[in-house]
Amino acid sequence: MLKIGVFGAGHLGKIHIQLLLELDSLYNLVGFFDPDDQNASLVIEKFGLARFHTPEELIHSVDCIDVVTPTLNHFEIAQIAIKCGKHVFIEKPITETIEEGEKLVALANEGGTKIQVGHVERFNPSFVAAKSYLKNPMFIETHRLAQFNPRGTDVPVVLDLMIHDIDIILSIVRSRVRKVAASGVAVVSDSHDIANARLEFENGCVANLTASRISMKNMRKSRFFQRDAYVSVDFLQKELEVVEMEDIQGESDDFDIVFDPGNGKTKKKILFNKPDLSPSNAIQEELISFHNAIRTDSIPVVSGEDGLRALEIAYLIIDRLKKTD
Repeated sequence: MLKIGVFGAGHLGKIHIQLLLELDSLYNLVGFFDPDDQNASLVIEKFGLARFHTPEELIHSVDCIDVVTPTLNHFEIAQIAIKCGKHVFIEKPITETIEEGEKLVALANEGGTKIQVGHVERFNPSFVAAKSYLKNPMFIETHRLAQFNPRGTDVPVVLDLMIHDIDIILSIVRSRVRKVAASGVAVVSDSHDIANARLEFENGCVANLTASRISMKNMRKSRFFQRDAYVSVDFLQKELEVVEMEDIQGESDDFDIVFDPGNGKTKKKILFNKPDLSPSNAIQEELISFHNAIRTDSIPVVSGEDGLRALEIAYLIIDRLKKTD
């Protein structure tokens, strides 16, 4: 059992605390740190969890930490922990700046500690099921729309929402980004509230991403197009739809849906598939994954390097947005 401490007892921090307590066969939740007395009092009252009054005190009491603080504090806390030889789970984005992310990854590699970044959509059951169908997508379209919530408006929508889809795309397209274009608008906050980005990869794949935090409804959907297949992943509804085509050998069945390309080319049968997905809690799954990476000394599903790559692309998009203002 790994001894773990949580940094940050806000909305998401409380969720992590609850889930870690439920994973009592994997983790011994020693306590938490949060400088906000009101947040701390609520956690103590609800969970009966010990409050530590300095980061160092908590870090020295555990094997690993779970950083669920505002992004501004990620680097400072994680750096202390890594230097003390502790493993770090850190919410997305990995750090506030690319330079901070590079330092954390280098420190962890030097010290042999694990960093896992909380890009939770990697553990969404709809995406987990979709991966076996995703072979070599050449066009990807994502929409991540949210109703307005003041929480999170301290950063651009690219770092708040779009970075989820950036990470998903980078995990699927194994090619370097060749070109980035973007446009967006700051509507209600001081940074962009709605943004669209186009990523072009060296292998020819193109990804079109849209993120908004001022929408009338919530949507988290990605569509992947590849040779003879279309895959739709609904992260919000946790649904997967797959449309595939396969060559027809001989005569087709009367009930088949057939596509005839003409010009003497082979007819294709269209197959519709909507797999049944096993329900799961994605945050809990990523915390289980973090435990497994430590115990088996393996690379985390979402490594520090993965988190850094997503952050680098996010800042390229933000840079392009600034040039369009």
